[in-house]
Amino acid sequence: MPIAKKLFEFFSKPFFKDYRTIYWLWIAISVFMGIFNSMTGRLHNNYKIYKYVFLNILEQFPLYQPCPEFFDDINHYGPIFGIIMAPFVLMPDVLGGTLWLVMLAMVLYYAVKELPINSWQHMAIFWICTNSLIIAQTNVQFNTVTAALIILSFTNIRKENDIWAAFMIMLGTFVKLYGIVGFAFFFFSKHKPKLLLWSVIWGIVFFVLPMFISSPEFIVDQYKGWFTELLIKNQGNGSALQQNVSFLGILHKTTGNFEFSNIPILLGALLLFALPYLRIGEYRKDWFQLLTLASVLIFTVLFSTGSEPNSYIIALVGVATWFVIQPRPYTTWNLFLIIFGIAVSSFAPSDLFPDYLYRHFIQPYALQALPCTVIWLTIIYEMLFRKSDNYLTDLQK
Repeated sequence: MPIAKKLFEFFSKPFFKDYRTIYWLWIAISVFMGIFNSMTGRLHNNYKIYKYVFLNILEQFPLYQPCPEFFDDINHYGPIFGIIMAPFVLMPDVLGGTLWLVMLAMVLYYAVKELPINSWQHMAIFWICTNSLIIAQTNVQFNTVTAALIILSFTNIRKENDIWAAFMIMLGTFVKLYGIVGFAFFFFSKHKPKLLLWSVIWGIVFFVLPMFISSPEFIVDQYKGWFTELLIKNQGNGSALQQNVSFLGILHKTTGNFEFSNIPILLGALLLFALPYLRIGEYRKDWFQLLTLASVLIFTVLFSTGSEPNSYIIALVGVATWFVIQPRPYTTWNLFLIIFGIAVSSFAPSDLFPDYLYRHFIQPYALQALPCTVIWLTIIYEMLFRKSDNYLTDLQK
């Protein structure tokens, strides 16, 4: 494919292969978005939701009730999120919000660099995900760190740092529940009892920690309120235009039927997800572990009714990870999938995608999830039937 060859040659230039390029680019994007959003007022809704998690804990004001005098929408983050926000809340919004975005980008940058792959593969992931990062940063989303915590739970298990793996899993769980998927890497751990023990310990720590700036009774009540609010949100996500941008959303929105239960679909998806674990002999292989990571990242978005356009920073890291470990020369199918994935799952919500197509086709039917669905099914197929020799060449270069 001449076009693909030219693209690879273009992106092989030193500028695109230098870690410093992406490091400073991501910082520049974050600083620009922080200042721009502050000036236009777009920062304040999401950032102030985050900010008031901390302030409301201090004042012992319910975390999961509307506060229209301060922000729109309702908080959906756990009480521990207030502790994370504390350093930023003490700053003026423009400074705190900007540094918050820089922190989000740098945590993901660090997480991707920790992956057990080569530098060109790291850089490919960075470039593939940059547009999705811009979308997430524009909306001041925590999804960037959600992706990072999932990756870091994986990399710490590989390094036998099970204490820190448990930290990442439980922190992600207590902030936004998604972190629980880190237990998908449990079978790769060489110290499974230690991982479970420290998961319990960190769970207790994160449960109790907000009590030190509030009261035990208040925090316990807020956990009950969080659970209730998440149930309400899940019920309301089904037909919302900006929510349920997932495989579940495709089924509901293309059929116009919002009444059928997601449970059989989720059970089927979980069965598909779990089938590759039958290949016990592959657990220690790099290719199998990396494809598991890719599968987890994509699955998290595809099968959540809370997925929205800027959630796809999580899925795109998975898509990119799958792509960079494919054997070369890349097949036509692989090239089609990565282009399809970038064009629709990453660029569709942006100004670089035809607005008419997005507003009339992609958005109403949740088709942003379609490429990731095909790629996820491809990953499951590869994990079930491919041989490890297909991947060793790239990982050894």
